[in-house]
Amino acid sequence: MADAKKNDHPTHGMSIHLLKRCLKYFHPYKWQIFISMLGMGVVSLTTAGTAWLVKPALDEIFINKDEQALLYVPMLFFALTLLKGVGRYVQNYYMHFSGLRVLEKLRSELYDKMIFLPLQFYEESQVGMLMSRIISDVTMIRNSLPSIVMMIRQFLTMLGLVGVVFYQNPHLAVWAILVLPLALYPLVWFGRKLRKYGRRNQSKLADISVVLQEVFSGIRVVKAFATERYEARRFDDENERLARLYLKQASVSELSSPVMELIGAVGIGLVIWFGGREVIAGETTAGTFFSFVAALAMLYDPVKSLNSANMDVQRALAGAERVFEILDAPHLVVEQGGDVEFDEPFGELRFNDVTFTYDSKAAPALDNVSLTVRAGERVAIVGPSGAGKSTFVNLIPRFYEPQQGGITLNGRPLSAYTLASLRRNVAMVSQDAFLFNLSVRDNIIYGLTRPVDEASVREAAQSAYADEFITQMPEGYDTILGERGVKVSGGQKQRLTIARAIMKDAPLLILDEATSALDSEAERIVQKALDNLMQNRTSIVIAHRLSTILSADRILVMEQGRIVDAGRHEELLDRCSLYARLYAMQFATDAVTDGAEQGTATPPAGATA
Repeated sequence: MADAKKNDHPTHGMSIHLLKRCLKYFHPYKWQIFISMLGMGVVSLTTAGTAWLVKPALDEIFINKDEQALLYVPMLFFALTLLKGVGRYVQNYYMHFSGLRVLEKLRSELYDKMIFLPLQFYEESQVGMLMSRIISDVTMIRNSLPSIVMMIRQFLTMLGLVGVVFYQNPHLAVWAILVLPLALYPLVWFGRKLRKYGRRNQSKLADISVVLQEVFSGIRVVKAFATERYEARRFDDENERLARLYLKQASVSELSSPVMELIGAVGIGLVIWFGGREVIAGETTAGTFFSFVAALAMLYDPVKSLNSANMDVQRALAGAERVFEILDAPHLVVEQGGDVEFDEPFGELRFNDVTFTYDSKAAPALDNVSLTVRAGERVAIVGPSGAGKSTFVNLIPRFYEPQQGGITLNGRPLSAYTLASLRRNVAMVSQDAFLFNLSVRDNIIYGLTRPVDEASVREAAQSAYADEFITQMPEGYDTILGERGVKVSGGQKQRLTIARAIMKDAPLLILDEATSALDSEAERIVQKALDNLMQNRTSIVIAHRLSTILSADRILVMEQGRIVDAGRHEELLDRCSLYARLYAMQFATDAVTDGAEQGTATPPAGATA
């Protein structure tokens, strides 16, 4: 709560720092901004000139009946209006140009920072919130410079009009200008309030984005549990909170204009009273007085516009706080790789006393694990849920970094290799088969930098037992698969990810329960595809089927983050009670089924152990 309160009342120094940080992004477009400022100067001068024209219009045309003035005053008014329009267009166009370019750069910079952050960052963040930072908060920063320029323009306009006011009647001008300082306090007060509400609104918008992303991504679960009405109520609650915040912001925003107008009315009322007395006494002309009043009326308009521009600046600063929170956070460090390109044959992978603990857990997920995997080996990993199997394989492509111990590849620490070359040489197929909203072909060749011909894509699909169903799709390999591959079944998704792994042709293969989410028929087809994938490759397999462990050169038995035993199937059945228990629970039915398919229901030796 203390932090939230602190954030609701930012210091002046913090605001200046944020403004400077925002303005740095506009520096590459200084010439466009300079042209915009010229246009701004033209608008300010022509506004003051229009106020000055009131005097000759009244005195020369309407009082003195001067026909020559009747010609040049309207022409001057038309010329000033034309110049003002051109100046306004130039100013706004180049401000929009600069703002949109900055928007593009900031979005790219923020996305580049996010995409290179470690996997742990995404596990601790909500996708909707991250989307809100890139889309919504960055858009607010775009308005920072245009609003500041608008404030400068209004300030210059005020100076020009003040000049006209003092030129026409210095004595009266003093009384009118005395009221202006009263406008500064509400300007600051309203700015602070709007900054606070702007920050809260952005946070609540992010919450709504989270709800939408979560529900739309999990719509099958929502439908399966018939919770549409519950989710609608949950969204309504979030939407109502957002509406209340916007109402508070609108209340402050709309209150600011009447307050500023009231202050202006005080000044104009004083002027009319004093000025009217001077006109009646014959101390000044009606034209001078009305020129003075016109300039004064125009003078209070920039003051109100300053308030509006200040609101935009405060909203921009609220967005800037949230964007720079990610860009500048010291704990959000992008993944770092080494300088060595991994372009040699796979030799061995060695775990040396590796310990890893998740931030949210007290007990280590891996506890003092040591292991060597040699080229050509097929290593299976079995163990109860939570034993550390997935954590073990996720350390190899450096999705996580061990807190103790080290992992070497061909004698070098994993951290010595560039991340790109290390991950290019590791192919992973997990139970969560993810496909992009791209064509079948683009999903199969995803991530490849080398040129690929159609024959090799089809060969990979055939090896993954995917070619048959692909060719039956409406547009074959050009068929767009939809978000997360929604247009294909679970088994077909998995076969496409296997085809993708085949195309990657990495020397080290990791299978993380790749068939556990499939039905029996789909599982058998996918298992054949996996057998093709594992040929001539070093494989580490989190085992789900009996055939996987029977064909393994070594089986690792894990429990509570440790490797409690390792060996061949028959050896482990005899000496490892945990393995025997796991085998009886997970794999014995596979043995019966596989035996039935081959004409016998006899399980392998030791099945009753």
